[in-house]
Amino acid sequence: MRIIIIGSGIAGVSFAEKCRSYSTDDEITLITGENSGYYSRPLLSRGFSKDDIEQTIILKTFDKLRANNINVISGVKITAINRTDKTVTSSSQDDSPLHYDKLILATGSAAFIPPLFRPYNELFFCLNSLTDLKALRKFRSEITRQNRPPAWAIIGGGLIGCEVASDLAVSGDPVTLFHAMDRLMERQLVTEDSALLLEVLQKSGVKVLLNQNVKGFSKQENKVCVDTNVTIEFDALIVSCGFKPRTELAELANLEVGRGIKVNQSMQTSDESIYALGDVAEFPNGKLYAFILPIRNQAHWLAGFIAGQESANWTPPVFTTKAKVHGFEAAHPYNV
Repeated sequence: MRIIIIGSGIAGVSFAEKCRSYSTDDEITLITGENSGYYSRPLLSRGFSKDDIEQTIILKTFDKLRANNINVISGVKITAINRTDKTVTSSSQDDSPLHYDKLILATGSAAFIPPLFRPYNELFFCLNSLTDLKALRKFRSEITRQNRPPAWAIIGGGLIGCEVASDLAVSGDPVTLFHAMDRLMERQLVTEDSALLLEVLQKSGVKVLLNQNVKGFSKQENKVCVDTNVTIEFDALIVSCGFKPRTELAELANLEVGRGIKVNQSMQTSDESIYALGDVAEFPNGKLYAFILPIRNQAHWLAGFIAGQESANWTPPVFTTKAKVHGFEAAHPYNV
């Protein structure tokens, strides 16, 4: 059986390895736009307090996956899925279409940029990949060579925004966190824990501004500005307003799409030969499980299902999440 996986995050790699453990005969091909290897996305938000992060974040090289008889095609973007011929086409001019019997969409998610901010995309950073982190670290090192830390604005007081603000602050950088709501991480935390998180961030040196109506950004000489009721200057901006599942390939292939790629309880899309898993997969209950434990669980279950080792529908495991904010421990369970 020819199995093609698109995506080299935890969903795609966990599936590929588990699939290989069930069969030595299947032809397993993993296609990714990444070049650095399989890395830990959750560690991206700790990318400033750890000097060796660019090395330690790599969990496995692609060569190690290849040594496990998984064909990894890296640095390539899939541009089309032909459902009739059961092929995928890549951005490489040298590659002919690749044939599949089963296609696994593990394309993950991109940073969500609110429409109001999109005209200013050259003025801000996002932190959604190792490439993003390297760009941020390079910028930071250029400023610190001037014998001063850069002043940061972070737009968004959700999970990732708070983690990044915390990590920059403990690394010695001045940080201002803008949040549209009246409390931090309102989707994940009860009110009491939001208040505790606010206190922890403020003690670490983060200036937290709640109920903020950010109208846009501008540039003045070497500074970037956040425009609210007043204009405040910073060395750099990071927009952290959530994630958006990468559904573009599925849409081009006329698969059923909602917030994510719609799947049944067996992770099968509207095409019986195509599956989706990870934070791109939208289940019949409308949920997307964008957390490590359920994503890995999905990947292992789907590999077993395709190998004929699982027959029941996938059900999410009991899991919790945790904000990686220095010095913060929630007193109540997170909302997941």
